[in-house]
Amino acid sequence: MRLQPIHIGHITTENNVFLAPLAGYTNYPFRRLAKGYGAGLCYTEMVSAKGLKYGNENTENLLYTDENEGLAAAQIFGSDPSVMRAACENAALAQFPIVDINMGCPVPKIYKNGEGSALLENPLLAEKIVRECVKSGKIITVKYRIGVDKEHIITAEFAKRMEGAGASLITVHGRTKDKVYAGEVNYQEIAAAKRAVKIPVIANGGVFSKEDAEKLLEETGTDGVMVARAALFHPQIFCEITGGKTESKRAMFERQLAWTAERFDERFTTVFMRKMAAFYVKGERGASAYKERLFAAKNAEEIATIVKEMWD
Repeated sequence: MRLQPIHIGHITTENNVFLAPLAGYTNYPFRRLAKGYGAGLCYTEMVSAKGLKYGNENTENLLYTDENEGLAAAQIFGSDPSVMRAACENAALAQFPIVDINMGCPVPKIYKNGEGSALLENPLLAEKIVRECVKSGKIITVKYRIGVDKEHIITAEFAKRMEGAGASLITVHGRTKDKVYAGEVNYQEIAAAKRAVKIPVIANGGVFSKEDAEKLLEETGTDGVMVARAALFHPQIFCEITGGKTESKRAMFERQLAWTAERFDERFTTVFMRKMAAFYVKGERGASAYKERLFAAKNAEEIATIVKEMWD
């Protein structure tokens, strides 16, 4: 794997292996875990610009960070340029020098609102959003897909538009909106985006191993790669890709559990860590029985006890 720092505006990352924004998962403790395993940059969960405007408490909780995490990027979504700029200027984003704009989310509710991947069909509006957000003084990046479907591929042209509007980096998910997370990643289109612009380009899609990351980087010629769903099952994938030191699953889980309990209440900690433990045991002997017990656990202490049995 060709490791290198990435220059995003005036910010330089430690390396070019990033953790993707994952709705419902990339909270502060999980990002901190991934960063410790070698991720060069981690993104928050997708946050609504309107939610920030109206002071939604849950939205602000999604944006918690501190000095223990270090450099992190916030991702926001929306379709109103003025509201998006206001979100960038919101105090809740004060600790994030980099704000990423989501232009790739395929979820029907987001798409139907003209947000996420719907912006691929409205490039003029997408440009206006980026220009307005740049005025906030934040470093603005964009994550998007190669098109809404195979008949409407816009990868290279959209890349040029985002660069022209002031984006400092783009991340290209090599699938169309209609494919969601299935199907082959289109290396050629990601490569086309890289050739079209001078700003850094990060390739996203299909990275489940070091070999996948190396192939994606080699085939696209991009500056770095972004890991998404694979990190949910195996956060230490960042160690493998970057050559870092790994540790036992039990040690990993107990650290994440402790950090989650420090930040969130008992109910959230229990529900979230049950899900994470279920990811981590997938494919292991007796996984089904352990999952059944995990989802019946009523508190973090019960989860910790089950985990000790699983990985003793």
